[in-house]
Amino acid sequence: MPILKELTAQLLEGAELSAEQVEAATQALESPEVPDFEKADFLSALSEKGETAGEIAAFARAFRRRALDPGMQDWAARAIDIVGTGGDHSGGFNISSLVVLTLAAAGVPAMKHGNRGITSKCGSADLLAALGVDLFAPPAVLRRAMEELGFVFFFAPNFHPAFKHITPVRKTLAGQGKRTVFNILGPLINPGRPAHVLLGSFSKTWVPRLAAALAALEPQAGLVVHGVISEGKGIDEVTTATRNRVVGVGRAAAIDATWEPEHYGLQPASFADLQGGDLAQNLAIVEALLAGKAPRGLEDTVVLNAAISLWLVGKTKTVEDGLEPARELLLGGAVRRKIEDTRQFYRNA
Repeated sequence: MPILKELTAQLLEGAELSAEQVEAATQALESPEVPDFEKADFLSALSEKGETAGEIAAFARAFRRRALDPGMQDWAARAIDIVGTGGDHSGGFNISSLVVLTLAAAGVPAMKHGNRGITSKCGSADLLAALGVDLFAPPAVLRRAMEELGFVFFFAPNFHPAFKHITPVRKTLAGQGKRTVFNILGPLINPGRPAHVLLGSFSKTWVPRLAAALAALEPQAGLVVHGVISEGKGIDEVTTATRNRVVGVGRAAAIDATWEPEHYGLQPASFADLQGGDLAQNLAIVEALLAGKAPRGLEDTVVLNAAISLWLVGKTKTVEDGLEPARELLLGGAVRRKIEDTRQFYRNA
């Protein structure tokens, strides 16, 4: 019996896959010789059973091994990724992209891994490309970008050739409204291997499971977060418009809490403050943010995420210590200069 059929049958009986079985499944999934319907049946069975933290970590390790290495070892131990699973259908603005620019302006190496919008009108790749990032820059240029700009963006399709023969199946299942393990893996397979991660979960109930999977990959410090908008509805971010479920790993492993904006001296906001749109609308929101004219809830949310990130990498002793510096970077011209430098760098590269 073909391996995927065999593993699918085990999953339908509720069995958990071993690391060796996950490796065998990965080999089959990336193979052009295996029929798409077998891949779809396997991924559906895995999702219906419910992926365990161990299975997720095993898939992450398998695809990390297959990713192209951009050669970021000189920065990885100090770097952070701010990334969400997506799939929350909240319609929120690209908060993490502005946080990356803020961190780079603060001197914190940032390695963002992402894609174009799939469940949103404007993904991180769409926005950052419009702000000057070359999505197809080769690793040598990206290493120079890290030296000169302090951040890079890894456009996922460029670094994961193993996905080539999986993407059509994912699209088919997505069209049927079915989630797969690949909706979860993106934040765990950053090819630059940053040692710090602020990871947003599409679901509150998935936060502990994703935290356990992230912990198995042994980052120095990480937080898995989810902002609860209302019962059954949320966003893969920490925001000032939500009650935020937060679980830490690594140096932050003691954290298992709900964070509210008032704890940090920030005003609770309406979720409407965080709404994004298509690329043109989000570029206009970027300009409003930099000019201090965006909704206060959005400004505070970007500042809070930047402050959390500064604390995670050890730049500040507490989250509160990072709030004022992050706001000054965002509103005082440093982030605007970072965008201008980014445009200039990639034009000359």
